[in-house]
Amino acid sequence: MTTPVVIGIDGGGSHTRVLVCDLEGRQLAYLNNPCAASIYKDSNAVHNVRNSIAGALEIAGVRPEDVRCVAAGIAGYDKPEDLAWVSELTALPGLHCRKLHVNDAVAAHAGALRAKPGIVAISGTGSIILGINELQEQIRNYDFHHYSFSAARFLAYDAIYEVLAGHAGASDKALVQSMLRHWDATDLQKLAVIGRQGFHSDSMERDKLFGQFAPIVTEAAEGGSAIAIAVCDRAVRQLKVGIEMIGSFFESDTVAVAYTGSVISSAYVSRLLSEGLTQSSNKQYFPVKSGLSPVAGAVLLAYQELGLPAPEDTLLDVS
Repeated sequence: MTTPVVIGIDGGGSHTRVLVCDLEGRQLAYLNNPCAASIYKDSNAVHNVRNSIAGALEIAGVRPEDVRCVAAGIAGYDKPEDLAWVSELTALPGLHCRKLHVNDAVAAHAGALRAKPGIVAISGTGSIILGINELQEQIRNYDFHHYSFSAARFLAYDAIYEVLAGHAGASDKALVQSMLRHWDATDLQKLAVIGRQGFHSDSMERDKLFGQFAPIVTEAAEGGSAIAIAVCDRAVRQLKVGIEMIGSFFESDTVAVAYTGSVISSAYVSRLLSEGLTQSSNKQYFPVKSGLSPVAGAVLLAYQELGLPAPEDTLLDVS
């Protein structure tokens, strides 16, 4: 006896998450693969996603032929021509069902706001701000060629540049020591030499290395490091501008905003951004706790694509 299922995929950032559910919303398998789904993050993205799908189906005990719809939110799917490589990610043998490929922010929005109007701001491995207004129009900060340099690697780049420029003071001592340990440098002079050599010859590995340092920067800001505070404050300012710009396309005077990603969910950044949004001049913004994870949001999109009702949150939540 076959069990018809749907698959949701969250390919945002550094992981590939796959959730398999039956048509009533019961969770049959969840797989979290610590490998990226975007060709811009990992040259093995196709292998990563296909293996993740196959692994999740094996856990669920169902065949590719039992899948009725796959909804995949993929980081880096920003232009129509990107569909050429994005569609390859889910081209698993036997998986001949309906497929929906969207940017990972769309899946995150579906999960965070349950298809209601609002804005989702993502800052983790990558950064994007997406709003869906009352007319169901999708508005991204990318549409304006705006980018919030709040992704993890940019916080780390910014912090190390400040240190190498000689701006570190007494409050930054712990941050500098962590920086030296992270780059295996004995002192700042050695770190400067590593920097002049480009930090790492492979761009993907370099970005990964910097991204791994971001939590130290946000924690240092919370601890009072002047450099970390300046770096995080700049990122928050850019996030606030992007949110407010997108918010101007909403009819309502009040707009819900959900945060997703390691950077924007950190204590310092989330608090400062929420405080800043309360002082906005164009709308009243109120931060909301994300209802569901992005991978559960992808499953909701799959149900929507099939015309099926959304199940209860408790059945889908994997966060």
